[in-house]
Amino acid sequence: MSLPGVGYGQVLSTTIVTTYYASLMATTLRYLFDSFQSILPWAVCVGYGQLFSVTALITYYSSLMALIARYMIDSFMNPLPWAHCRSEWQPNCIDSVAGSASPNDSSSNRTLTSSSELYFTKVVLKELDGIDDGIGLPDLRLTLFLVLSWSLVFLTLIKGVKSSGKASYFLALFPYVVMTVLLVRACTLPGALDGIVYFLKPQWDKIYDPKVWYAAVTQCFFSLSICFGNIIMYSSYNKFRHNVYRDATIVTSIDTFTSLLAGCTIFGILGHLAHVTGKTDVGNVVKSDAGLAFISYPEAIAKFEVLPQAFSVLFFLMLFVLGIGSNVAMTSCVMTVIKDQFPRVRNWQAATIIAICGVLLGSIYVTPGGQYVLKLVDYYGASSIALVLAIAELIAIGWVYGVDRLCKDTEFMLGHRPNLYWRLCWRWITPLLMFVILIYNLVTLEPLMYKQYVYPTVAYGIGWCIFAFGPLQLPIWAAYAVYKQSGKSLNEKIKNAFKPTAAWGPIDPATHYEYKKFIDED
Repeated sequence: MSLPGVGYGQVLSTTIVTTYYASLMATTLRYLFDSFQSILPWAVCVGYGQLFSVTALITYYSSLMALIARYMIDSFMNPLPWAHCRSEWQPNCIDSVAGSASPNDSSSNRTLTSSSELYFTKVVLKELDGIDDGIGLPDLRLTLFLVLSWSLVFLTLIKGVKSSGKASYFLALFPYVVMTVLLVRACTLPGALDGIVYFLKPQWDKIYDPKVWYAAVTQCFFSLSICFGNIIMYSSYNKFRHNVYRDATIVTSIDTFTSLLAGCTIFGILGHLAHVTGKTDVGNVVKSDAGLAFISYPEAIAKFEVLPQAFSVLFFLMLFVLGIGSNVAMTSCVMTVIKDQFPRVRNWQAATIIAICGVLLGSIYVTPGGQYVLKLVDYYGASSIALVLAIAELIAIGWVYGVDRLCKDTEFMLGHRPNLYWRLCWRWITPLLMFVILIYNLVTLEPLMYKQYVYPTVAYGIGWCIFAFGPLQLPIWAAYAVYKQSGKSLNEKIKNAFKPTAAWGPIDPATHYEYKKFIDED
């Protein structure tokens, strides 16, 4: 995640603020309401919108895992395959190994490109200059890694939540071990402190830039899986009186700590890269989007004089494990929907269908024009839709269902009523913050670009269709929910769709009776 002219430290600081003033509120709401059986019948539209959003995310997420898997295997080669220039790249290529001159060497009048960047674009991606003439055919090697990635996800999900729960111990803990090892190594390198300071130091003049806050909100949504269905799926296994406030606080705190740990680890090594290439600004060696993981970091590792292969394997193995864990969580949401709609479908059958579809759709992104498609789908099909659905969910809970009723539910579940701070956040602060950021982003929308390439008009049309399909689930399924309600008149059907059903409350009959009695006391 990066924005032109915006420091990583500024995005980091706004991300932390957003986490505790928006994400914590939203996460608590998700945990809280997913401990119940049902809520507002019309609110099913939000769930279907989130299903589309997470499906769009899954389609390209697996392609990134394929890239990571390829780099992980290539890391066993000595020397690293991206460390040196190939003959066909000369004379405008410069080696990424230690001792090479900077690409901006003033002694040369030509623009030099690092071997790590050329390896990524010309060897791994075989990237096109544009997609006006199509995106090409899938790369065979990346397709095989795509199949491998989905096979591992399939094996993790084949037994349902039990198998994914056991796998989560390794998937969640192993990356911390690797990050700690890499951080220790980074701290021993000259220039590492400059990189860490660059990562942590805010640019306070950017604090009023709404684009920074939009980047922070988007980062929190992806990092915490807000409005992608993961929390809905996992928290549905909670006991009714489970302390959701504690869980929300722990999850958001660990997420922030992990972001700090990962950022210090990565930028510590990038600081070393800036040091050895003679650049005073660490930002000059940081690539945006996928370039950070597949260009900047591999180039930095190639300059290691001791065991570059080992550290490269560790880094990409960590990314691959993180990718598997994230993909398992997102795919579990789709599996849950399938099994809810078709109870007779077994876990292995649902997992097989999803894996096959995942490989077929993911093959689009491992073509020479795949990164162009990925950028388009990510922008229109995931980031923007998630923000719209977040606003819809906050309105449904904070306004339609009502904060007062929400507080009574919380009091019954946890034994105490939320204070004024929580009530203000649920009803006013969080929805308003989300709405302002969304409106500003739409008003200041700029033409989507990948590197220096401007997408053709037809691509924008496809992008807007993808974006519209998510929010369109709101009126479509809301209307369907109204249609399915009992009632003699349309007004009566609408009224029933916008209030809790008779079954709303704890699943356990005894607890359900106590809940109804508690609510009726007022």
